[in-house]
Amino acid sequence: MKLAPLFDRVVLKQLVAEETTKSGIVLPGQAKEKPQQAEVVAVGPGGVVDGKEVTMQVKVGDQVIFSKYSGTEVEVEDEKYVIVKQNDILAVIE
Repeated sequence: MKLAPLFDRVVLKQLVAEETTKSGIVLPGQAKEKPQQAEVVAVGPGGVVDGKEVTMQVKVGDQVIFSKYSGTEVEVEDEKYVIVKQNDILAVIE
């Protein structure tokens, strides 16, 4: 199965959370904060959204930072993804 986002949506795969702190303390599962960094897996076509023309600024393979409480988490074939609107992406990591 392949995810194909619509309009200005972007499919992200979150990067793995660190299991130890910089000082070497191992974090249990609940204490780990979900990372806000992700890799772009699929990008919608853009187009007219809410009466405004939207051009997509990200592409597949980009590493991005997205808003903490944005998006919808989905699981497809045992892989977890987050689907967000393009305006929920804050920056592209170069």
